[in-house]
Amino acid sequence: MRPLLLLLISLSGILPAAEPPAVTVTNIRRVFHNGEHNAFTDLVRFKDHLYLAFRSCPDGHMVNPTASVIVLRSADEGTTWVQVHRFSVKDRDTRDPHFLVFKDRLFVYAGTWWSGSTTLPRDQYDMNKHLGYAVVSDDGTKWSEPTIMEGTFGHYIWRAATHNGKAYLCGRRKANFAVSVMGERGHNQSIMLESDDGIIFRHGAYFQESGGNETAFFFEKDGSVLALDRNGGGNSMLCSSKPPYTNWNRRPLDRFVGGPLLVKWGDHILVGGRHQTKDRGPKTSLGWLIDDKFHEFAELPSSGDNSYPGFVELSPTKCLASWYSSHEKDETGKTITAIYLAELSLGP
Repeated sequence: MRPLLLLLISLSGILPAAEPPAVTVTNIRRVFHNGEHNAFTDLVRFKDHLYLAFRSCPDGHMVNPTASVIVLRSADEGTTWVQVHRFSVKDRDTRDPHFLVFKDRLFVYAGTWWSGSTTLPRDQYDMNKHLGYAVVSDDGTKWSEPTIMEGTFGHYIWRAATHNGKAYLCGRRKANFAVSVMGERGHNQSIMLESDDGIIFRHGAYFQESGGNETAFFFEKDGSVLALDRNGGGNSMLCSSKPPYTNWNRRPLDRFVGGPLLVKWGDHILVGGRHQTKDRGPKTSLGWLIDDKFHEFAELPSSGDNSYPGFVELSPTKCLASWYSSHEKDETGKTITAIYLAELSLGP
């Protein structure tokens, strides 16, 4: 093919994108189980250590004031872990922890349902009473008390990211804070909240005006942002924008992704979360995002209550993924919900 013609075809977008690398999954192991319901993971590197966070609750998945967030730390790239913090908020279900490294400090954000002194019935769930809390550390050893994240009341907070000296956070809420609609699904909007200090947040732009849900953000160096929104029903949504993030392009992904993960690994974008299979139930899977499609490269050991993966890079060709699942049983035959890790390597 003549060089000029090849150049014209390339510029027109006809040539296919470079094939993503193969991924090998190894060293799959359970890293935490304490007899409680353990779920909703995240991973991060802060200074010279890795950190793993998740919710643990003796009363199960649903809204309970007995829930707390556990933070583990590893000094050997994920081989061994020690607990460095555990926190909860009185009369609230503390759940969905996510890390943010911001201004040389380590933040753990948690959404909290108001529950009162006992398990909250599902027909009394009210997002209008939701409130974000944060714990902060300068060294990963000493932590602040749980602090209210101003600007998050009535918002179910989720993953956060940073760009150009600001912290950005997903907050979903009921449209107009409707009091006649209970629960967490339907009538929901997703909003980009922003902060200068990681604690006080202000209203940004709506990136989902309906069907808003758990969302992961990824920022390019030029400030362009891509968001993967779980969506309130059907396929998950990809939302993209450029500063000042007032105009958004929205299009559906080719599948539903529960507890979405969205990160850049090398030159490619990695996605992960819960996929509802046709005949085997929900599974936690990982893949590459190519042309707005989920190209799965791994289905992790999982079933039942599972998903919410975390990711941290160990080297340019190796990373660590976390998730939770209910596919194992204890010595009495009872199903357990535990935290798992696996190593991912680029290449065969």
